[in-house]
Amino acid sequence: MNILLAAAEINPFAKGGGMADVTSYLCVEWGEMGHDVIAVLPGYKSIDKAAYGLRKTDISFEVPMGFGKETATVYSGSFPNSEARIFLIGHDEFFDEDYVYGDRNEDEDDDRRFLFFCKAVPELCKAINFSPDIVNCHDYHTSFIMPILKAQYKDETLFAKTGTVFTIHNLSYQGIYDKYRVMDFTGLKHKEFEVGSWFEHEGKVNFMKTGIMYADRILTVSPTYAEEIKEPYYSEGLQDAINSRLRDITGVLNGVNYRDWNPITDTFLSKNYDSGSLGIKEELKLEYLRETEIPETRHHLPLISFVSRLTEQKGLDILENKIAKLLNTNKFILAILGEGQAKYEDLVIEAKNQFPDNVILQLKYSEREAHRLIAASDFLLMPSKYEPCGLTQMYALKYGTIPIVRATGGLADTISNYSAEKGTGNGISFPHYNRDELEASIRRAIDLYKSKDHIEKIRLNGMAENHSSRRCAKGYLEVFKEVLDDKS
Repeated sequence: MNILLAAAEINPFAKGGGMADVTSYLCVEWGEMGHDVIAVLPGYKSIDKAAYGLRKTDISFEVPMGFGKETATVYSGSFPNSEARIFLIGHDEFFDEDYVYGDRNEDEDDDRRFLFFCKAVPELCKAINFSPDIVNCHDYHTSFIMPILKAQYKDETLFAKTGTVFTIHNLSYQGIYDKYRVMDFTGLKHKEFEVGSWFEHEGKVNFMKTGIMYADRILTVSPTYAEEIKEPYYSEGLQDAINSRLRDITGVLNGVNYRDWNPITDTFLSKNYDSGSLGIKEELKLEYLRETEIPETRHHLPLISFVSRLTEQKGLDILENKIAKLLNTNKFILAILGEGQAKYEDLVIEAKNQFPDNVILQLKYSEREAHRLIAASDFLLMPSKYEPCGLTQMYALKYGTIPIVRATGGLADTISNYSAEKGTGNGISFPHYNRDELEASIRRAIDLYKSKDHIEKIRLNGMAENHSSRRCAKGYLEVFKEVLDDKS
């Protein structure tokens, strides 16, 4: 199968969030399974092209944009330790910045940047003579590839049998822009943008809706999220569009790249361990705590980590009114790694200042520190308001770190509440998004920590599970095959 994956972020070349990890391992896994895979990514200035062996090709082509044309340049290379190919679409203005997404401190130009990218992808295929069986577009940034293929390349032999699959990573980010600008940039007919059209939503062009309406099939990143987005609470205003495509939506649970996230081989750890050597995990915890300001007399307490962006989505609003009360018990240590909204950064800074012996705070995210903290922690806290999938809880399971989660989206699909009577379950889960259930779950974790037998059982249950990226990649391929069967 010839597969083209298009995304705004792909690890290790450009990363803004978890989507970069998923798009990366999908390409690598498909390549290892014998498929001809190319990934296409904007050629951001921030990408260290020399470090990744990406070379500038002699390929260039013009892309019509409104009343003029813009020239695209192309870099090519491959994924580290893989035959899967990567192509970067370059432009001196659109991607000549250090950020992946628009600069939030200035007027955003993401509509123009990503429309240029979407229009360049089919031209790249022509330039390298690649005939994709499947074009897999990830999130709103790449959605316009699909209507452009249908409207402007329908007579091209190269795309005669191409199927399209749109992956929704997070419905909250929709790409909402002025429809007159987008009309001019796309070259599509103006009547296509009228009220009620597949592009339009509430008087604007909505890139996410465009992807939902024009894809042959739609994927979400977990089965539960695929069901949740049918409801008004989770549909982010796009319930009508989603309901019109219900039969075409499938949830495929994201996976973990165990090449990078595995305590047996993790190069960020001073010592490696597995389920048979959990004593080393305790050594890593003490090693981590000795590097902090936490008094040594407190190192025996459970270490609960929060490794995430500091946003309302991640549960900071229900933690806000409980954090001081919980920390005042002096029964656990809270380690926070991540950055985010100013109000929540202020919240955790205040907690650190008020409880210096109980709180570890690092506002600048670091991949190295994320690995070390997850390995060192006894529990991982993820009380999300909604979570399309989440990867961190699956990392935690592999490292014997017990997730405390709110049962939503992928958290509901991966974490089951521990039963002390049956010895089943891999974490602590609470169903309703409220402060009291969050507090009760943290208190339960503290109580469970007093029993080494229970803690070890939960850890072993989690470490025995398989949430591999290969499983996820196979799930995608099953949907791809269905699309191609429908077209044959």
